[in-house]
Amino acid sequence: MSAQDIVVLVCFGVAIMAGEWYRLSAPGLRATTPIASAAGFGFAFTTEIPAGHVVGYSWAVILLVGGAAMAAGSLARWLAEGEIEALELLGRFAALVVATLLYRVVYLGEGPGRGTDVDPLSPPRRAALMLVIVAVALLVDLLVLSSRVAGRGPAAWRRRFLDDLSSSVALAVALAVTGVLIAVAVLPLGLTALPLFLSPLVLSLFAFRRYVAVRETYRQGIRTLSRLTEVTGYTPSGHAGRVADLAVAMGSVLAIPEREVFDLEYAALLHDIGQVALIEPIPGGATLHAAPADQRRIERDTVRIVRETGVMQEAAAILEHQTTPYRQMREFDEPIPLTSRVLKVANAFDDLTGGARSRTARDAAVERIFLGLGYEYDPKVVDALVQVVQTRARAA
Repeated sequence: MSAQDIVVLVCFGVAIMAGEWYRLSAPGLRATTPIASAAGFGFAFTTEIPAGHVVGYSWAVILLVGGAAMAAGSLARWLAEGEIEALELLGRFAALVVATLLYRVVYLGEGPGRGTDVDPLSPPRRAALMLVIVAVALLVDLLVLSSRVAGRGPAAWRRRFLDDLSSSVALAVALAVTGVLIAVAVLPLGLTALPLFLSPLVLSLFAFRRYVAVRETYRQGIRTLSRLTEVTGYTPSGHAGRVADLAVAMGSVLAIPEREVFDLEYAALLHDIGQVALIEPIPGGATLHAAPADQRRIERDTVRIVRETGVMQEAAAILEHQTTPYRQMREFDEPIPLTSRVLKVANAFDDLTGGARSRTARDAAVERIFLGLGYEYDPKVVDALVQVVQTRARAA
């Protein structure tokens, strides 16, 4: 291995490690590291640098250096922020493995004791081949990531995979094109192609972080608004927050897409805001104990208030069915979103416990909800409630 090869390995390794540090993450969106992924694909496809120098390292060295760089970047982020997702890291490394083996072993025929052959294809055809390989590698990444819900059944796995696929298309195209451009441009430009083509992703990353900060501020505003009914004495203290936390946990068990879980959290925080239109508060603020006509009136007022904001239409759609009995869907095929069914059960549980964390209160609430199983509440959603309650009880 020559000095030039070592320089190439170091440059790509540093780029991948830095990309792992700058992770792109936000509530409701799949976390990813586009800089590291794009640099990794460029690394796998680079076989020649200027002056006709064919790189002398093998595919095994690429996987060793790439994997070490990913691990080092993730470890550094964990030490600084206490945050690391082993399954996400495994998925990215699996994508690098697939891209490297398909291009260098299957296509170029690299094997033990044999160096990489110079790619015989023209640049346009080579770029097209690389894009196809990247697409396959990214699908493998998604398969690994969606395996986290494999134990919840084929339907949950399929929902998670399709959601991750639809939410990743735009970013996947960007990092695939970037990785291919790096590999194609290394020959005429040298290693300057690495920072040149990664810079748009870096700028996009900073813009995205700005967007996340703005959205987090918006989220805090929603939480503050949700306390209006608590401050005015219509609902118990902490009720909206507890319902939101429980609904989000149940959504995770049911493998609801992350974007819908984000809307579910907003809806849960504001599900009782319509109570401010009542002349007299409901005793204890528990809408579960109100008459069905009063529940529907509160629901209508809540939806009207939320829709007037003009920016939470998805949350309003969830709130439109938060009091609808499950039997309406079972007997009359009324379309009730799964998120609405989750909110109904989460609200009922907190109304019944009143925020109490004792085992007696939890068991009594679950038993009361079981009395309405299949009539008021979706059995599948109630099963998710039981899982969350048991998990939290064990943790406590």
